[in-house]
Amino acid sequence: MSIVIRTLAESEYGVLDDFLYEAIFIPEGVEPPPRDIIQRPELRVYVDGFGGRAGDYALAAEADGKIVGAVWTRIMPDYGHIDDDTPSFAISLYREYRGMGAGTQMMRRMLDVLREAGYRRASLAVQKANYAVRMYRNVGFEIVDENEEEYIMLYRFSEEN
Repeated sequence: MSIVIRTLAESEYGVLDDFLYEAIFIPEGVEPPPRDIIQRPELRVYVDGFGGRAGDYALAAEADGKIVGAVWTRIMPDYGHIDDDTPSFAISLYREYRGMGAGTQMMRRMLDVLREAGYRRASLAVQKANYAVRMYRNVGFEIVDENEEEYIMLYRFSEEN
């Protein structure tokens, strides 16, 4: 299956709600939360008014003409917030498209977008049990902080990467 990574058009920003829900890590054997959980203020910061803030960039993963994943960034007071100059990542794919390399492709492409925009760093928060921790490390993120449940990870742009 061929997956294409492309810029998410402004007219498509509504899909970010779907991918915000998909981004919620659900450990094996745990019942998924109700879909309206994405209406909580601490989650709305990821999508409300998207496109109108510094650091707002979004890419889509598309397969067979259908959006199957998204990665987006913005400077926001989220779980992975480092400072007001560092965009935070959100990323997810529909379950059936995970494990095929599309997440890595989206991360690398978004890092290119941020580098070209002049950012020096990017951050994210991830549950410690989430399999994606390995992928984030492989694309160059490092753990800079942690709490009981999550790692805060940082990517530093340099001349070498």
